[in-house]
Amino acid sequence: MNLTTNYLGLSLKNPVVPSSSPLMRDLGHMKEMEDAGAAALVLHSLFEEEINQESHVLDRYLSEGADSFAEALSYFPEAETYAGIGPDGYLRHIEKAKKALDIPIIASLNGVSTGGWIRYAKEIEAAGADALEVNLYYIPTDLELTSIEVELLYLNVLHDLKKHIKLPIAFKLNPFFSATANFCYRLVNAGVDGLVMFNRFYQPDLDLEALEVIPNLVLSQSSELRLPLRWIAILYGRVDVDFGLTTGIHNAQDVLKSIAAGANVAMLTSELLQKGIGRISDILTNMEEWLEVNEYEDIDQLRGSLSQLNCGAPAAFERANYLKAVKSYVI
Repeated sequence: MNLTTNYLGLSLKNPVVPSSSPLMRDLGHMKEMEDAGAAALVLHSLFEEEINQESHVLDRYLSEGADSFAEALSYFPEAETYAGIGPDGYLRHIEKAKKALDIPIIASLNGVSTGGWIRYAKEIEAAGADALEVNLYYIPTDLELTSIEVELLYLNVLHDLKKHIKLPIAFKLNPFFSATANFCYRLVNAGVDGLVMFNRFYQPDLDLEALEVIPNLVLSQSSELRLPLRWIAILYGRVDVDFGLTTGIHNAQDVLKSIAAGANVAMLTSELLQKGIGRISDILTNMEEWLEVNEYEDIDQLRGSLSQLNCGAPAAFERANYLKAVKSYVI
C-alpha cells in the first residue's frame, strides 16, 4: 500500500506526524516514534520569551483585562518560568535529532510580536531543521484591537520570517477568526507553505473555594476532529497550500478522514501521551487494512474525496451538516 505524501516540500513515507509535545524533548522518545513508523516529527516549541527574556509581549496580551483580579494573573507564568531548554539548547537538540534520526525534523517557534526572536529562525535553519511550524498562541483581549489588526499581526510575522529564512513555513492557526477562509487565502498569498488546523486554547478553570484561576489541561478526543476536518474540506483545492490536521487524531479512522477532507498529514499527541508511542504502528497497520479492504492502491486516491471541491453541491456544503444534525435529533 502506497501511503506516501508530501508536506512542506518534504516527501514523507506516510501522513502520520507526531505533533509538538513534551515527548519531543527526549531523543529516546523521538527514536521510538521513528521506529514505530512516524513520517516526521514536530519539535516542542521554542518560546519568544525564552529567546528575548526582556520581552513580555505575550504576558501583557494574555493578561490584559484581568488587572482587577490579582488571582487571574497567577495563571500566566512569568517569562522565565516557561518550560523549555533555552535557545542554545534547542539548537543543539535539533542538531542531535538530525544526526540520530532519518526522518524530517520540523522545528516550532511560539511568539506573537515581530521582535528579535524571529531572527532566531535563521539559527534554527542553520542547525538543520527541515521546516518551521509557527505557533502564534494569542488571545486578543484589547477592546480597541480590531480583527484586521490581529490578522496583520500574523501577516507581519510571516513577512519577517520570510526575510530571514528559506525553510518552508507552516502556520498553526486557531479556529476563531471572523473570516477564516479569507484569512487563510491572504496567508497563502503572503507565501505561507502550510496551514496547521487547529491550535487548542487551554482554558483555565475557576476554583470557587480558593477564589483562584487554575490551569486545566484536558487531552483531546476524536470528536474534536470535526472542526479542523470541516475547514480543511472547505479550503482544499481552493488555496494552494499544504494542510496539517491536528486535534482529535486518535486512530486510523481519524487519519483517513483527515486525508479524505484534503489534509496532507495528520498530527497527533494526546493518543501517544495516553496510550504510548507504539500506537503509531497500530494506526498505520489499521490504515493499510482499511485501504486494502476498500480497494485503494494509493492514499492519494482518497485525498480530498470528501472535500467541498468534490461535493455534488458545493454551494450547499457549508450548511449541509448543520441542517442534517439539527434534524437528526429525535426526542
